[in-house]
Amino acid sequence: MEFKREFFNVPNSLSFSRILFLPFLALFTYMKWDFIFLLSYIIVGSTDYFDGKIARRWNITSEFGKTIDSVADLFFYLGTLGFVYFWFPQIVTGNLYIIMIFFVFLIASFAVSWIKIGKPILMHTNLLRLNAVLVYFLVIVSFFVTFLGVGEKAIPVYFGTVILVIYLLAFAEEILIFIFYGDVDRDTRFIWELWERKK
Repeated sequence: MEFKREFFNVPNSLSFSRILFLPFLALFTYMKWDFIFLLSYIIVGSTDYFDGKIARRWNITSEFGKTIDSVADLFFYLGTLGFVYFWFPQIVTGNLYIIMIFFVFLIASFAVSWIKIGKPILMHTNLLRLNAVLVYFLVIVSFFVTFLGVGEKAIPVYFGTVILVIYLLAFAEEILIFIFYGDVDRDTRFIWELWERKK
């Protein structure tokens, strides 16, 4: 029973739903159904908040749950980059060089964790959690400024730049955590927390 509870529960189902519904978001994008896409994106993206909240509230956190959440985040937010490029190409073209650096940092983070710990890990630090929220709102805000016709070119591009810079800081922090502290709880909030514990 404990086995089933660890793997088959509400938080893990919510995490998995972000992967499951990606093809539907891709279909709505391909069909250019902007309102249906936006509404679906808001619903699917909100699961990233509720899966962790429910897991902590019901005390059903597990390594498997943290792993499926990280995998779902990776698929969902990389998928979001594709959706952003389709709906708002100026965000990607306006930040192309930073996006390339972003992928270098992302790959470096996985490589360092693999070397130090023996497996690729995506942590849930405060900076990475903040960015998940910002990316989510980037899509929503970009649609709204486009619908309103106000700053539809500049606002999303600058918002995207801010998000990417924070991502670079977050991945740099993650790499430093792996180098100096090795295998830690992936829900560690920030590197200073580990430094304080070690003192």
